[in-house]
Amino acid sequence: MTSEFEFELRTCRWAEREWEPAGSDAERTVFVARQLGTKRRRWDTLVLECDRDGLRERANFGPDRLDGNLLHVVRNAPAEWGYYRDVLPHPGYPWRYVRESIHRADDRGILETRRDGNRIQIRRKWTYPDWLERIVAIENKPDLDASAARALGGQLEYDVAMALADEVWVATRKTGDRVEPVLLEDLPIEAGVIALDPESLSGEIEWYPRTLPANEPGTRILERPAGNDRDASAARFEYVDPQTKADVRLEIAERAYERGWRSFLETMRPDCRHFQLQSREGNQLTPHCDAKGRCQTAAECSSSCPDVEPEPPVWRTNGWPIEGGPGKRYRQLLEDRRRRHRPEQ
Repeated sequence: MTSEFEFELRTCRWAEREWEPAGSDAERTVFVARQLGTKRRRWDTLVLECDRDGLRERANFGPDRLDGNLLHVVRNAPAEWGYYRDVLPHPGYPWRYVRESIHRADDRGILETRRDGNRIQIRRKWTYPDWLERIVAIENKPDLDASAARALGGQLEYDVAMALADEVWVATRKTGDRVEPVLLEDLPIEAGVIALDPESLSGEIEWYPRTLPANEPGTRILERPAGNDRDASAARFEYVDPQTKADVRLEIAERAYERGWRSFLETMRPDCRHFQLQSREGNQLTPHCDAKGRCQTAAECSSSCPDVEPEPPVWRTNGWPIEGGPGKRYRQLLEDRRRRHRPEQ
């Protein structure tokens, strides 16, 4: 294992295979996403525990995410025709943006519209379901030294105070020591710890997390004192009301539903002749660079890489090996696997 990126992909696959919803409720299912969050906080891995029937109903609205404006429209659209200004609550911003969202929803086929003179009337096609049950956030630190632990400690304290996720975890590489080194670091006791062997995809829970009050007001830490003798100032924070948190959680879940965790090819160069997908334990495909002889990071696999070499045009024009070059086939393979873990119509 050479990078945090590779460890992150292995953690995602482990969670997809092994994660059990809270209480092992048979009516829940999970799917996994990565590198998502808010403008102030982004998590490495997200495990979304969902109501199975609700998730199936969510598929009516298509594989693409619904942003905050679209959610405002489809969640409040009435069962019977009505003028949109009469039937939708005021969004807190100009109505012209609501009209744009209505047109976008109509174009996607998830809302019915008609005109009564100059007035736009709307009617819902389906009821938007309550499909999201819980959000579990995981930070991946395969090698957690003291400096990394200090930085991670501040991030986890923010997560615990904000309580945007229902649980927060740290996933680290399993060492086999009697006491895993991560347990000796100064991390919030509310955060759980998973020791993961990325090669065999076996994980052990070293510390169970506390369930965070996601349905209650959160505390957003804005500024911390330096912590030295010269800085006696207090931390600055603000409260976040539960409804705001609920809206943010749903928007994160929508982005996770669209992206999943196998979307890493969107920021890499699968059309490079050195790019491959390598089969790993757990029926997983991870990127591999022949030029580097290892799994490359997303930052390395770019147009600025000195080893980048576009695949020969004949590969693409002759339909090799099936349709298009290997890069196109790699994308299709990962998209097919992502689709199996996201119910669609």
